[in-house]
Amino acid sequence: MSPTTTPAPRRLTSQDFRTLGLSALGGALEFYDFIIFVFFAPVIGHLFFPPDMPDWLVTIQTFGIFAAGYLVRPLGGIVLAHFGDRFGRKRVFAFSLLLMALSTLGMAATPTYASIGIAAPILLILMRILQGAAIGGEVPGAWTFVAEHVPFRRFGFACGFLCSGLTLGILFGSFIATIINSVFTQEDIAAYAWRIPFFLGGIFGLVAVYLRRWLQETPIFAEMKQSRSLVRELPLKAVLRDHPRGIIISMLLTWVLSAGIVVTTLMTATFLQKLYGYTAQQSLAATSFGTLFLIFGTAAAGAIVDRVGSGKFFVVSSIFFGVATFAFYSYAAVSMSLLFVLYAIMGLSVGMVGAVPYVMVRAFPARVRFTGLSFSYNVSYAIFGGLTPLAVASLLAVSPMAHAYYLLFIAALTFALGLYLMAKGDRIEAEVGIEELTERLAART
Repeated sequence: MSPTTTPAPRRLTSQDFRTLGLSALGGALEFYDFIIFVFFAPVIGHLFFPPDMPDWLVTIQTFGIFAAGYLVRPLGGIVLAHFGDRFGRKRVFAFSLLLMALSTLGMAATPTYASIGIAAPILLILMRILQGAAIGGEVPGAWTFVAEHVPFRRFGFACGFLCSGLTLGILFGSFIATIINSVFTQEDIAAYAWRIPFFLGGIFGLVAVYLRRWLQETPIFAEMKQSRSLVRELPLKAVLRDHPRGIIISMLLTWVLSAGIVVTTLMTATFLQKLYGYTAQQSLAATSFGTLFLIFGTAAAGAIVDRVGSGKFFVVSSIFFGVATFAFYSYAAVSMSLLFVLYAIMGLSVGMVGAVPYVMVRAFPARVRFTGLSFSYNVSYAIFGGLTPLAVASLLAVSPMAHAYYLLFIAALTFALGLYLMAKGDRIEAEVGIEELTERLAART
């Protein structure tokens, strides 16, 4: 073969699928650990604050602790990404999961206010901060890790499959919360059973850490280390100076991702009860059903974007997303059967977010990819993921369909980003020769 000949792209191997499986499993468990708090927030609030504190203040402080995990994500993600770009993806990938597992076990073991007073909420905040730091490194680290293991023309499938695993963690959290509330009385939950899901999450996380020992460092990082082409300066400095366009596009796509997940998955169970008249059990069942289709949708989106490119994909999928979400919120109150059908369709449409990391991993060169992804994703998610619930809840006072209109705006934003990516030929600031480099390294293995 001549030096100028590009090797034919290889198929995914059993080693690739093992890497994807272990990465997705760890991501699912880490996401479970991060969101399980919200399912037991009312119980935790009454256990970790003074009994004479007003309920409204307990609620605010409890969700303030939950929000602390989001606020610290950018800092934790940037710090972990720094070490990932300097010393290796695998080490940071395993450490983020270990940090999440230990902090979740810490939550399970934290004494309540009745035992240690004001130290109880302080310890709870500390554990939540550690969780936020861990999740800040997990998602961009996982996208970087799997993308640098698989052939270039399978980036989309790998990242979409990983997104399915993360979504599975949300569904797993809902499932465990449902079991706990069905098996135990409210008195038992307040006494001890609320600790069970945190304990399970921590133990499963430690098992996943052990399993990640079998993962190998990415071929691209190993090549850069061997050729001494690793970034020598502060990775964040290089990202901010050299890749502003990649940051902007990645942050806007993260806005799309966070809005789709937060509104259609995390907030809709409340909407179904307060705006559409369904019971808590009916709302939870519908949300779980829709999340199942979201899992399939993210994996399908990744496979499709590999074939058609991100520009065409987002142009078409944004229209599907806009129509599906507006139809759901317009007709969800008609009947239970129609609710489930519409939620399934909406779940598939939201699955377009599975193609977001396909663009982001190509937006930054390998030497600063982890940092570029982490900075863009975590800062954007902290802003838009944190402000979306507040903005939508405030706009509901103006219109009972505010959530639907907000998602129409997100669909329009996605459409515009798709047009931009089409005009750029699916390239933002991708490293010259990344396709050839990736395929050459993949051919060796």
